[in-house]
Amino acid sequence: MEFLDEDLQRYAEDHTSAESELLHKVNRQTHLQVLKPRMLSGHLQGRLLAMFSQMIRPKQVLEVGTYTGYSALCLAEGLQPGGTLHTIDKNDELENRVRGYFADAGLTQSIKYYLGNALDIIPSINATFDIVFLDADKINYPTYYDMVFDKVAPGGYIIADNVLWSGKVLEKYRKKLDEDTLAVINFNKKIHEDSRVENILLPVRDGLLVARKL
Repeated sequence: MEFLDEDLQRYAEDHTSAESELLHKVNRQTHLQVLKPRMLSGHLQGRLLAMFSQMIRPKQVLEVGTYTGYSALCLAEGLQPGGTLHTIDKNDELENRVRGYFADAGLTQSIKYYLGNALDIIPSINATFDIVFLDADKINYPTYYDMVFDKVAPGGYIIADNVLWSGKVLEKYRKKLDEDTLAVINFNKKIHEDSRVENILLPVRDGLLVARKL
């Protein structure tokens, strides 16, 4: 997932605003206590998501893939007063931890946390989103995109994580073309060819694809 030279990565982080005390706690506890901590957005990407949110000032945000709540906390930083962040995850084993972090942030009224299959939950959310953040199973990225598109406000943003897939979108970085890699490649192609959006793929961490609905 790391494409920059390690020293350059550290330099970039050293010249990026620090995590809050709570985000640092989430980051550290996730790495110490939770399986697959690499799924966490982390410092650099988290500050980028927070900055996007601060610039856009969303009223409604949808996140597909909560994990331990780090990215949700970052995206919530730019919410308008009275705004809501909806976040969906299927791992109920992390529920108490995640709800605790949201409570520590004073965001229990601003964040709606859903447990279950996003394919079932997304249609039930009656909202128009200013930001959608996809960070869940890659196989369903195209389906999530299609499901949320009409729910995104004109000028709104869909952001997808892991679109470089540890470099495996390029043949020279993979041993075989597995199902997940093919799904990411097809998703990137789908967005790039969608005339309803303008898009940019940022080589930050494992890749962020940002699409603005026209």
